[in-house]
Amino acid sequence: MRVGLLFIVLMAAWLLMSGHYNGLLISLGVISVGFCVWLSHAINATDEEGLPTHIFARLPAYLLWLFGEIIKSNYATAKFILNGRSDPEIFSVTATQNSAAGIATYANSITLTPGTVTLDIDEEAAKDQLLVHALHADFGEDVRGNDMDRRVTALEAPTTRHSKGGAS
Repeated sequence: MRVGLLFIVLMAAWLLMSGHYNGLLISLGVISVGFCVWLSHAINATDEEGLPTHIFARLPAYLLWLFGEIIKSNYATAKFILNGRSDPEIFSVTATQNSAAGIATYANSITLTPGTVTLDIDEEAAKDQLLVHALHADFGEDVRGNDMDRRVTALEAPTTRHSKGGAS
């Protein structure tokens, strides 16, 4: 079931990104995707952590919200740069996600949002701490407001906490 779903998702992504729909290219896509799915299955990467199907229903809403945040942050970043009002800061925030994939999603979402970059993840802390650089204190306040953290945690909600070593 998971292998078939992975094939469908990867093939759909390949078709959308390719933009070319002739027999040769589609057959090469099927071969490429088939090889990737076979390889993923061979290394046991089609488990719950490797292919988190439980987030599929909530993922479009999260991505839509994230794209909106990226657009708003792009505009704010351009204003700060054009007005010469950069006032960078580095700070830590706590990640409340239940899995390594959730923490990585949160860290990458921070980095995708212009004006902020996740510099480090401290997994040795009692709760995972992310070291974040912000172009201006306003961007830092957005991250410290924990809205993104809350949304990523809600995205992965049904999972249970996995150990840091990757074993379940």
